[in-house]
Amino acid sequence: MSRLFGRSESLQLKQTNSEPIFALVQLGKISFDCLSARNRHRPITEDISVTDRKLSMAVEKIVAVTGANGYIAFWLVKLLLERGYTVRGTVRDPDISEKVKYLLMLPGAKERLTLHKAHLLEDGVFDEIFAGCEGVFHAASPTTQGDVPDMENTMLLPAVKGTLNVLNSAAKAGTVRRVVFTSSHAAVSISDAAQYPQDPNVVIDETWWSDPEWSKKKKMWYMLSKLRAEEAAWDFMKKDQNFDLVVINPAVVIGPVPQGTLNSSCGMILEFLDGSKEEYPYFTFAFVHLNDCALAHILVFENPSANGRYCLADKAMHSSQLMNLLRSFCPDAPIPDKCTENRKPVSGKFGADRIKELGLVYTPTDEVLKEFITVLRTRKWLKY
Repeated sequence: MSRLFGRSESLQLKQTNSEPIFALVQLGKISFDCLSARNRHRPITEDISVTDRKLSMAVEKIVAVTGANGYIAFWLVKLLLERGYTVRGTVRDPDISEKVKYLLMLPGAKERLTLHKAHLLEDGVFDEIFAGCEGVFHAASPTTQGDVPDMENTMLLPAVKGTLNVLNSAAKAGTVRRVVFTSSHAAVSISDAAQYPQDPNVVIDETWWSDPEWSKKKKMWYMLSKLRAEEAAWDFMKKDQNFDLVVINPAVVIGPVPQGTLNSSCGMILEFLDGSKEEYPYFTFAFVHLNDCALAHILVFENPSANGRYCLADKAMHSSQLMNLLRSFCPDAPIPDKCTENRKPVSGKFGADRIKELGLVYTPTDEVLKEFITVLRTRKWLKY
């Protein structure tokens, strides 16, 4: 695992003159990488100055974001700054690494973003950071993939204990009114009933829970860690608390790649396109745009009536359908045409409409994938 640090130290960001290596930030304007992050609630290119209207929405509102340099958290910080929030982000690396530098480049970061060192497993490490915050967005999570030798300490312990540390510190702060926890659809749809549905019309929604034995059998440790962490969070909330909890359960999140490296979800799509995979898994996929996912976090925080779990997904499709869709965008790419399991492809439906009541409009899956492929080609990660 990456080196972790146990003390909390604020790093006030300073503007640098270094040129960003990605087409994301321009002085005075902000634009998206090939506009793969189309925001249906904003124009494609907008002035980044904080207007009186935005300030009136979020004047002096202080929030914390754990794992601020993560894929979803980075975009969440970006949107929070755009809305006038003061953001305290937690990171693991004490140095201004390449990923942390991208946070520095965000409009409003110099004035309203501070970074704090925090080790998820250290008791009380978030106490000082959360003091005075109105909200906490817990997005930090271990992301090791594949066969993990010490799964308990590498994946499950950091996910569960880290979540409990966040919630305990939120309770101690006394000012936090809501914690928004980034869980995953992996806590919803990883089970025989969801992946091998007897009825294609079955709707898999927020009332569903994944089967931990399924994840263990498939060695899906990240999936299991998200399930265990969310279960621990809801168990914590069974006792009377001075704040409430809202959980976001996104499907596969893809979009722009502002930090210059692919996360596991984006990397998975690239592997289907570049010849890395000879077979595709028997699996039900669904996607949500990075911008939609980050915006959903803010919507559930700002809306007092938001509660419980919110699944995020445009539509569900079997992996065979995904391969056909990718093939339509990249006809020359070596996309696998054989499934790992010899059975008729059947997928259920993902129920993810609760968030629409708060105003979110999903970017269509076809558009999400097409734009992401454009990003891969622009970055020269995909030659097809």
